[in-house]
Amino acid sequence: MTFHLHYWPTIQGRGEFIRLALEATETNYLDIARLPEEEGGGVENMLQFLTQNLASRPAFAPPILADKSDSEEFVVSQTANILLYLGPKLGLAPNDDRNALWLHQVQLILMDFLVEIHDNHHPIAKELVYEDQLEESKKRAGYFTKTRLPKFLSYLEKIYGNNVSQSAFLLDDSLSYVDLSTFQIMDGLHYAFPKAMAEQIGDYPHLTDLYRTVKNLPELSSYFSSDRRIPFNNFGIFRHYPELDQI
Repeated sequence: MTFHLHYWPTIQGRGEFIRLALEATETNYLDIARLPEEEGGGVENMLQFLTQNLASRPAFAPPILADKSDSEEFVVSQTANILLYLGPKLGLAPNDDRNALWLHQVQLILMDFLVEIHDNHHPIAKELVYEDQLEESKKRAGYFTKTRLPKFLSYLEKIYGNNVSQSAFLLDDSLSYVDLSTFQIMDGLHYAFPKAMAEQIGDYPHLTDLYRTVKNLPELSSYFSSDRRIPFNNFGIFRHYPELDQI
């Protein structure tokens, strides 16, 4: 299998959820915008691909995945949609509809959570810089850390605790793309809201177990220590502004 991932080259963002699935399964892929231009990479080549190849069914925005495995290229966009497609192919999702849709359902909830996390630093408009909506960000973050953060984490804690196999994972004892996505959410929250997470994380032992288990997966250890893993920074979804880390 060979995949081309089209996403912005300087942030983890939504593309990181796809990278984790590919890296955890040691799947061959190219992160197109991060390649040198002479190798067909760079942002301009990525954007050219999007305009030339997706004219009839355009994607709204990256991430976009191109499956190069067959003679006819297959292209899919939207993070949850890409993972729904990749899951069975990479052994990160079951083939039966009931469990596959359950994973997809949780992934969609994680994507809702991601939007709420992002909107702490951009509560009015994405077109405005953070400093132009600072007071509104502080007000929103106060509600987020006290109400929305525990609401989402409590839900995730409950469903992880319902696994009858008593493994760290969501479904039976097998790693799924939702486990990787939940890890990414947790990792981003620890970066963006370290004080709030330190105060609340003790209430979520199942999520803590999942986080540690994924972080220590042998298949991911080289990725986490490599330059393929873009560091968190204040240009992506998860941003650390001390004034927003309220407890």
